Amino acid sequence: MISVITPAYNEELVVKELIGRIMGAFQDVGEALEVICVDDGSTDNTFPVLLDLKKQYQQIKIISLSRNFGHQAAYSAGLAYAKGDYIAMLDGDLQDPPELLPGFLNTLKEKEYDLVTGRRIKMPERSGKKLFTRLFHKLFKKLSGIQGIENEGNFCMMKRQVALSINSMQEKNRYIPGLRVFAGFRNYYVDYERNERARGENKMSFSKLFLLALDAIFSFSKWPVKLCLYLGLVGLVTVFGAVIYIVLSKLLGFAPLGWSSTMISLYFLGAVQLTFLGVIGEYVYRIYKETQNRPLYFIKEIVE
Repeated sequence: MISVITPAYNEELVVKELIGRIMGAFQDVGEALEVICVDDGSTDNTFPVLLDLKKQYQQIKIISLSRNFGHQAAYSAGLAYAKGDYIAMLDGDLQDPPELLPGFLNTLKEKEYDLVTGRRIKMPERSGKKLFTRLFHKLFKKLSGIQGIENEGNFCMMKRQVALSINSMQEKNRYIPGLRVFAGFRNYYVDYERNERARGENKMSFSKLFLLALDAIFSFSKWPVKLCLYLGLVGLVTVFGAVIYIVLSKLLGFAPLGWSSTMISLYFLGAVQLTFLGVIGEYVYRIYKETQNRPLYFIKEIVE
């Protein structure tokens, strides 16, 4: 069986075309298919539209979450309920073409790979968002030490063993592309051009992307804390230099420059300390979220 997981949040304008193209892509594949549509707390008619589509396509499974829990939580729900031997992840805005998935499947069957990931060589987003995405991928690769994460998102197909490995990692602040690579399975990359959004508004705003980037960096890297350590050391060296300057100025008979130099030192040290506390606070908050052990999502209804 093949499972295709696609989350949807207020996608009533896109979901019909999305399901139609997925069904068309697998029409001649000759394998059993289930399309898991995760309604991530939509407030429009996404869920009723999915119910109507299920009358036409019996392969659809609908998972309706009680509220909007976010992109990564919706994918996690789909992975938990997927029954396929091969499991695909596909965003619900049709920027990633479903027609590439049969090729992903053939690669997994014919070659010694466990995971096929789409790698973006062209993105239609605005220049600012595109620049931020590229900078994040480069920074994440550098800080986390995880290779092969550049220019990729959720678009992929994996063998069931990979999905089970991702499901076994139960942290609450999830970045599935990072978890997928961290699992260490053999990965094959397919370059493709990302399309414009089919219809409707982009649900992944810059602020949401920024928060996702923070989750990824804090979950996979120790460098934020090490950066605080280095800033603290710079502050100590600065203070030590200032003390030597003051002592020498007294011995040589010329006074320090005055209160301005003192205030600059105080502001510098204060900024270092606040930065340090902020980064530590991020880690403490994430530890708190993990110890709460709340579920990633709550399911309101499943329509098999």
